[in-house]
Amino acid sequence: MAYTTNSKLPRLRARAVEMVRSGKSVSEVARYFGYTKGAVSKWCKKMPVGGAWIIPTQSSKPDHHPNELPKETVQKIIDYKNKYKRCSDVIHQHLLADGIKVSLNSVKRKLDDAGLIKKQSPWKRLHLLVERPKALKPGDLVQVDTIHLMVDQTKRIYVYTLTDVYSRWCYAWATERINTRKSIQFLMQAKELAPFKFNCIQSDHGSEFSKHFTDRIKIIHRHSRVRRPNDNAHLERFNRTIQDECLRNLPVNVKIFNKKIPQYMDYYNHERLHMGLAFKTPAAVLKGFQGIG
Repeated sequence: MAYTTNSKLPRLRARAVEMVRSGKSVSEVARYFGYTKGAVSKWCKKMPVGGAWIIPTQSSKPDHHPNELPKETVQKIIDYKNKYKRCSDVIHQHLLADGIKVSLNSVKRKLDDAGLIKKQSPWKRLHLLVERPKALKPGDLVQVDTIHLMVDQTKRIYVYTLTDVYSRWCYAWATERINTRKSIQFLMQAKELAPFKFNCIQSDHGSEFSKHFTDRIKIIHRHSRVRRPNDNAHLERFNRTIQDECLRNLPVNVKIFNKKIPQYMDYYNHERLHMGLAFKTPAAVLKGFQGIG
């Protein structure tokens, strides 16, 4: 990287050299600008014969390092990445299997230099970790998610889904697109229909459940771990159930879905026996819970 970030220094160097070439001594110029004579002498050597408006700041990074990886090893790292499309840890193991001793950090650094590591967007806001509550009563932990269904090769529709972990009470709603506003609308609809209060909402890291969603719903909102679908296991199972029993044989159309889904949800919550609830319905669990009847 550059040894200075002063944007005015390139022009200052050129002015110093101009003064030397106009007849001033190196000592006088160095004293005038507050730099050493050696620095001014180096600037004079860098100035082209015909002169220049600026003398640009060069990188202070050395061209070579005594302990740098051989070019063959660097190429091997890149070749393995292009071949397997795997993470740095896997590439590192392939190198060790080939008898190439190199640190994991070196593998990551070389892949980064080659632009082969996908980095987190600087615009993505990190979510604060909220402890997962135990589902001791209805509403303690409510999971939300979206199902993506293709209409054709270029268009898709979405189904918002929600389930209460304690009672398995569920709600769903189809829409042509998803965003924060739609997510809030879906949650408000579910709150109006649910016979209990939502205390904590859990979702994945989808853009429809962004920080704006967290700020607007006025409910504790936690995110599941990345690449850990088991964190939302109850809802993932419901997503499969509603697709198998309700959506699979229907045309992929929002109006048709929103006509059939309420009928299915009434059956799911009041008639369908759940093995995970000892062959009870969500409505029976809620009715048996103290305070809901």
